[in-house]
Amino acid sequence: MSGKKNGELGQRPNKMILSRTLILMAVCGIAAFIVLAVQLYKVMIRDHDYYERLAVENQTRETVVPASRGDITDRNGNVLAMSATAYTVFISPYEMQKYEEDASAIASGLERILGVDYASIMEKWKDTQSWYKTIATKIDVELADEVRAFKKEGDYKSLHIENDSKRYYPYSTLAAQVVGFVGAEGNGLEGLEATMNGYLAGESGSVVRLATSQGTDMLLTDYEYYRDAVDGCDVELTLDVTIQGIVEKYLAQAVEDYQALNGGYAIVMEPKTGRILAMAVNGSYDLNNYLQVSDSVQEELALIEDDAERAEKLAEAQRYQWRNRAITDTYEPGSVFKPITMAIALEEGKATLDSTYFCGGSMNVLGRTIPLNCWKTAGHGTQTLTQAAQHSCNVAFTNIGLSVGARTFYKYVEAFGLFDKTGIDIAGEANSLWWTEDVFCNPQNYSQLAAASFGQTFNVTPLQMITAFSAAVNGGNLMKPYVVSRVTSGSGEVVMENTPTVVRRVLSEETSKTVCKILEQVVGGAEGTGKNAAVTGYKVGGKTGTSTDTTRQAATEEKFYKVSFCAVAPTDDPQVVVLFILDNPSKSSGLYISGGNMAAPAVGNILSEVLPYLGVEPDYSPEEEAKLDVFVPALTGRTEAEAQKLLGERGLTYRTVGEGSTITDQLPRANAEVAAGTSVILYLGADKPESEATVPNLKGMKVEQARNALQNVGLYLDTSGASPANTAVVVTTQSVAAGETAPYGSVIHVVLADQSNLGAY
Repeated sequence: MSGKKNGELGQRPNKMILSRTLILMAVCGIAAFIVLAVQLYKVMIRDHDYYERLAVENQTRETVVPASRGDITDRNGNVLAMSATAYTVFISPYEMQKYEEDASAIASGLERILGVDYASIMEKWKDTQSWYKTIATKIDVELADEVRAFKKEGDYKSLHIENDSKRYYPYSTLAAQVVGFVGAEGNGLEGLEATMNGYLAGESGSVVRLATSQGTDMLLTDYEYYRDAVDGCDVELTLDVTIQGIVEKYLAQAVEDYQALNGGYAIVMEPKTGRILAMAVNGSYDLNNYLQVSDSVQEELALIEDDAERAEKLAEAQRYQWRNRAITDTYEPGSVFKPITMAIALEEGKATLDSTYFCGGSMNVLGRTIPLNCWKTAGHGTQTLTQAAQHSCNVAFTNIGLSVGARTFYKYVEAFGLFDKTGIDIAGEANSLWWTEDVFCNPQNYSQLAAASFGQTFNVTPLQMITAFSAAVNGGNLMKPYVVSRVTSGSGEVVMENTPTVVRRVLSEETSKTVCKILEQVVGGAEGTGKNAAVTGYKVGGKTGTSTDTTRQAATEEKFYKVSFCAVAPTDDPQVVVLFILDNPSKSSGLYISGGNMAAPAVGNILSEVLPYLGVEPDYSPEEEAKLDVFVPALTGRTEAEAQKLLGERGLTYRTVGEGSTITDQLPRANAEVAAGTSVILYLGADKPESEATVPNLKGMKVEQARNALQNVGLYLDTSGASPANTAVVVTTQSVAAGETAPYGSVIHVVLADQSNLGAY
């Protein structure tokens, strides 16, 4: 009995231990399960995306397929910006270590081919866990082929080349400030490249392949995932490369001729639509090398010893050349604003074509003389509204502005859009600087109204000015200017399109037509200050402007001027408006600084090429036709009798050198453009001389005098600017300076101008 009890007692601890063990195991199991469940929750649910991404990164390799950036074209399809095939060279330090390749040999070869610093390449090899270290981007096909040959020769598995694209600008400097450029990463940084980047950039694609644990492609699987790149859209502009080229040519010539210290800018707009046909800023740069500055700036930088200062000056020079000053800078418009004042008075019935104004040279406003008197100190006497515009009379326009009244004047200036940005589709547009309405309309401040009436003591941008001027001559509508015509996808679908937008009606059609008639007399009338913008055979209207840069004058205590001219043509059916501004021209050119003397001839030259290009037919009077420059016919191989007939039809004379039955050579050459009445030399068997002739000083000469002076030394004359039919015009600039030499028979180009109104604004 006792033995049985003892056995039972011995089994109880074993059962208890077992029970406790089972309970403990259950508790631990549950705890472990809870811990595992928590971990599974973290891995599979909470941090699922993170671990999935790690797994994908470890199990796959992704290659980016870059999208092709869209083209930028002018309105005729000429490509201003395009993406060309380029290549990126990169190295894989991981593969270099894996395959035990000679890092130094690879670095030396790449330095020789690409010009990349050897030490910088060796530094990149140190990151042995990296698969991708960029050595060079955007290299052309020739360099890429050299790298491929080097890679093949050494069988370098850690050296790679991949396709890329490079932005290329076929027209180089043309419309540089409008088009802009992209940076090293392919994103637009300036101009339309930046503004339209969202459309142009497209969306990169990718190729995903399975990879081994070492990161190399798994060759025994056909798994591959493609995500196609979406190429960028093409952007078509309203710009016309032909018109842009014409404007830039004459802007550069005027800046050089009149030594404009700060260059100049010009805009050509369709007044009825707001389309910008050209927008030029002198001091352009090569879009294909946008970091490069001009030689003169480089010379200045070389003189700066401090590295930090030199770097800052370089950055400042780069920002300046990139800036589209036609929209980012403001200026005091001066007398170019007078058509706005005139239009307001006509619309309000405060002036008519029969209105008269007396000018004694100055006048009093609020008991004091206006600081800027009329340019003609003796005064213009009594004059009609048209004559006041022809004379650019400050006194007359002050009285016109005062007759309108400050509040009405202010209301119209706002209606003409001069208080607001135009909203053009280019980044960086500035706004005007005007008084507040309370200040401007205070009766004690009417001297501000007086000065504003002739365009002074306020600032606008050139774009605001040409937009307001267009509203005054296009029938009375303020149009929203734009440079982007449409955006199209690769399939040709129109993604976005701009159309002419009327912001508001400012004037009646009748008032606008009257403004055009008056402006036509400013250019075509005998008393007009804008006669140097006249284009033979066309009705051109316009207004001169000369203003002081008061901000710069206050800072330097020197006088700086901006001279300008704004033109419309043809006045009976406006097709284009041109605003042309020269910033700080020099007196050393020998001309009185004024818009009529310096800006107007350039605008006349622009219109003389733009109007025929646009298909506007000229209408010549017999007097004008007789004075037109003509093209010399091809006469070699003809008889003297045949040549006499052909030359006579063009109003040209001739003389012969040598004896023979046929012409063996001629001067000037065939198709050379020369002044009417030029005498052509015909060589009948004799040799044409190959000598050089010294160019005489032609400045101040009339056309006939200049033509004869050149012919006396074996040179010929070609003219532009004011019409040769105007007997008052004289030569103001010449293409080859006096005293320099030119090949015998060369044609010397001169600019003609009427300087009878030397002081005219």
